[in-house]
Amino acid sequence: MIPTTFSEDLIKILFVLVLGTAALLIFRRTLKALFTIYAVQSLLIALIALVLFAKERSVVLLFVALLTIATKVFLIPRVLRRIQKSMHLRRDLEFRYLTPTSSVAVSTGLIFLVYNTFDRFLSEISNDRLFFFGAVIGISLCLIGMLVISTRKTMITKILGYLTMENGVLLFSIFIAELPFIIELLIILDLVMLIVLATILAFGVDSTIEEFHQKLNSFTLWFKE
Repeated sequence: MIPTTFSEDLIKILFVLVLGTAALLIFRRTLKALFTIYAVQSLLIALIALVLFAKERSVVLLFVALLTIATKVFLIPRVLRRIQKSMHLRRDLEFRYLTPTSSVAVSTGLIFLVYNTFDRFLSEISNDRLFFFGAVIGISLCLIGMLVISTRKTMITKILGYLTMENGVLLFSIFIAELPFIIELLIILDLVMLIVLATILAFGVDSTIEEFHQKLNSFTLWFKE
């Protein structure tokens, strides 16, 4: 067990860092940097789960933290990097509807909107501030992920938006309704399938049948390495 005050202060610091990674995901354009930011964001959420495990001794939190580190910190970013290498893309320069600066401004507004909305009714459910901030930041991550999906044009960046949304769901569930380990495992499997299917679709856009098979073969070669 660790002191309650210390654990709460540490979690609040991790909350701020998670929001920082969300802002960077909106603003940055280099794909490798975006993959690294997503891995760091996932690691921060895993650390939050580990701190809560040290505080509450819930085995589910330990399993969720370990699964998050194995898949979202190492496996999924590695797959995304190989996809990016196969697609010969380095940067996502195309935005629609909003510029990077205005996207950050909109995301800030969304965070304040969620904060004010939750402040009206969550205080009646629980006086625990970690409970409150976990819910606010979790929903905010989901909305920021939706913002990334709607404002970016490159398919691989849209995938990062979906992954950010799932991180928000995970963070929300840790504080609101402790997500069963098996459900988290199924979500990870769905994310992997989403990445594979979205990549196949991305390769097929603006390609002839011959070009599509050539691109797909170059992508699948790394599975055999």
